[in-house]
Amino acid sequence: MEELEQHINRINQKLQHLLKNYKQLQKDNERQTNLLQTLQQDKLTAKEQVQNLQQQVYILKAATNTLSEADKNNFEKNIKQYIKEIDKCITFLSE
Repeated sequence: MEELEQHINRINQKLQHLLKNYKQLQKDNERQTNLLQTLQQDKLTAKEQVQNLQQQVYILKAATNTLSEADKNNFEKNIKQYIKEIDKCITFLSE
């Protein structure tokens, strides 16, 4: 009988240890998930900043007339796209 109690106690101890590990893993997972979300947001912010800086470079080059042909074409495409978007907005507002 005593052997059975010892066996049950060992199983109980192992279960307690597993539960403790499980809770720790849940905390770690939550922390990692939060870190991932933060890093993804930082990545988006950095990407937006890069795009803004690239636009500023294009504008500065256009202002100083130092654009290459490829840059000029790209800049014109961007401006045309902006104009199309503005026209769409004006159309929606006038309806």
